[in-house]
Amino acid sequence: MRNEGIGSWPARRARKTPHRTAFRHEGATTSYAELHTRTTQLARALRESGVRRGDRIAYLGPNHPAFLETFFAAGVLGAVFVPLNTRLAVPELAHQVDDSGAATLIHAATHTAAAERLTELAPALRTRVEVGPHYEELLSGASAEPLDEPVTGDDVSIIMYTSGTTGRPKGAMLTHANLTWNAVNVLVDADLTSDTTALVTAPLFHTAGLNMLTLPVLLKGGTCVLVESFDADATLEIVERHGVTAMFGVPTMYEQMARRPRWHTAELSSLRVLMCGGAPVPAPLIAAYAERGLAFQQGYGMTEASPGVLYLDAEHTVSKAGSAGVPHFFTDVRVVRPDLTEAGAGEVGEVLVRGPHVMPGYWGLPQESAAAFADGWLRTGDAARRDADGYVTIADRIKDMIISGGENIYPAEVESALLAHPDVVECAVIGVPDQKWGEVPRAVVVAREGAAPDPDALLASLAGQLAKYKIPKSLVVAADLPRTASGKLRKPELRRRYGTTPTNSPQENAI
Repeated sequence: MRNEGIGSWPARRARKTPHRTAFRHEGATTSYAELHTRTTQLARALRESGVRRGDRIAYLGPNHPAFLETFFAAGVLGAVFVPLNTRLAVPELAHQVDDSGAATLIHAATHTAAAERLTELAPALRTRVEVGPHYEELLSGASAEPLDEPVTGDDVSIIMYTSGTTGRPKGAMLTHANLTWNAVNVLVDADLTSDTTALVTAPLFHTAGLNMLTLPVLLKGGTCVLVESFDADATLEIVERHGVTAMFGVPTMYEQMARRPRWHTAELSSLRVLMCGGAPVPAPLIAAYAERGLAFQQGYGMTEASPGVLYLDAEHTVSKAGSAGVPHFFTDVRVVRPDLTEAGAGEVGEVLVRGPHVMPGYWGLPQESAAAFADGWLRTGDAARRDADGYVTIADRIKDMIISGGENIYPAEVESALLAHPDVVECAVIGVPDQKWGEVPRAVVVAREGAAPDPDALLASLAGQLAKYKIPKSLVVAADLPRTASGKLRKPELRRRYGTTPTNSPQENAI
């Protein structure tokens, strides 16, 4: 094959395990042979419509086999796949379509209205295909004769837009080699096997759902159960019905599962790989899953690194609780001071990462791309400390650090302490103006269902756990926290809602 990229995977898998199941979705199954055929037919149909190597193909819709068929078909053609976040407003989607220059859009029937508006807002879109009868006609009318477009590992496979927690999303260019090496790292560190049945509830348009679980499982020849959205009760039922062995989620997803009435009786013995990312797993949640004989495999990553950077295996879930682990096998990580010299053990510094899975840069942003690297190392903008054993604990985003009276306060540390309280299920800490100290921390918490925590008591519970200057000076009990589609906190939105009133001024629900 002249195609060395992701687009060749269905063909390579089909020649090894053609009859093995690649996907399960709403009662239907797709074998690897069928995936190869359908991917080839879609690639030929897209070529007939004018798509050529380097062109961008966007996809809008929830988890569905068509998402992955489009992704692989783009790889067959040497085109670039652009997954769109279904939770964004149409103007936000239009920015990504315009920015990427996508001329083809494949979308779910549930997003037809948004797709129609996109064609008005993004005039460059010339081809629109709705998943359903139109999509199936397109495939059935195309040849299944294999294509062999030359594609190298250095060619861009996907433009994946960052979560945008610190500003307008940028398109991280991930090459075929980036995605492949990330999948290899996962297979080395996560013990996924060829008989894996993975539950894919995290959105495929997010880097973790696609790159940390789905692609490694498909590379290994396992089965992915595609679910369009997360529901705690449904997840427990699917694990039982399909004998799910692996899944990925953010802590809030696992927390919701553990709060369901059937949690204690659900048959979960098949689960052996529980990946968790997006935020550290709170100690009470680790304990709740340990009672069921389950251990988390936590990690830290970012879209720009495809995304895996650090990984904490199940063996060290308890002994290194709060840590994000050590670098993936083919990954190098440094923790450095502002002058880029190595930080000492226990000293907070910025995380730098290097490896074959790290992006070459941002789409159409040469200056931002150059600024993202220092001597060939990707600057993550995240603060962390490394212990004597080499395990790295993420302190926080450097930009989220609160400086109060000259003291540095990392919100993640305060959040972790508050999450240990049994009445708190979610928490975020931000800095708010203060006439004396410049800024001080304010906590925003979401209470456990049925609980009505007293703000004074919550803050008092931190005495002795944290230095006095780290304890928030005010606390707000909120119904929910604003999050991105990947489960990350939207700190700018949080500050807009709760961070504009100084602590010296009265604020409703604050103390």
